[in-house]
Amino acid sequence: MKFTIRNAVAADMPKVLELVNELALFEKEPDAVEVTVTDLINNGFGSNPLFHCFVGEHENEIVGMALIYPRYSTWKGPVIHLEDLIVTQKMRGSGLGTALLNEVVKYGNTLGVKRICWEVLDWNDPAIHFYESKGANVMRDWDVVQLDESGIKKYLDNI
Repeated sequence: MKFTIRNAVAADMPKVLELVNELALFEKEPDAVEVTVTDLINNGFGSNPLFHCFVGEHENEIVGMALIYPRYSTWKGPVIHLEDLIVTQKMRGSGLGTALLNEVVKYGNTLGVKRICWEVLDWNDPAIHFYESKGANVMRDWDVVQLDESGIKKYLDNI
């Protein structure tokens, strides 16, 4: 199966949001996506972009994406975070996920980052196997910690 990987442009964001919503449904969080196409365009393609995105195309249709952003590790220095690597269901097993991950790793290498990090749900065995087969270290002894908008407000109300 033939596909191409390229840097996303603002006009791709409606399809990117469709992929994000497909992932949310797969991850059993269909109502969790709050970001809009306008948010993605403003946050990714303004004068100070907050993320970089690659898209994968098959027969002129976007069928996958990888969205990354810079972070800084106090132990390692510059790193990038892979927020999402999404391949639409009909393209899973085609090699598109590998091609997108390859592009992310090459990009990180050109930036000179010390690490590329991301999360995977503990029940997503196909993704875990995929990442481990690529040499990634799935760190099962770490827990993800977050403060959502409500948690931020509650926190601030208590200080």
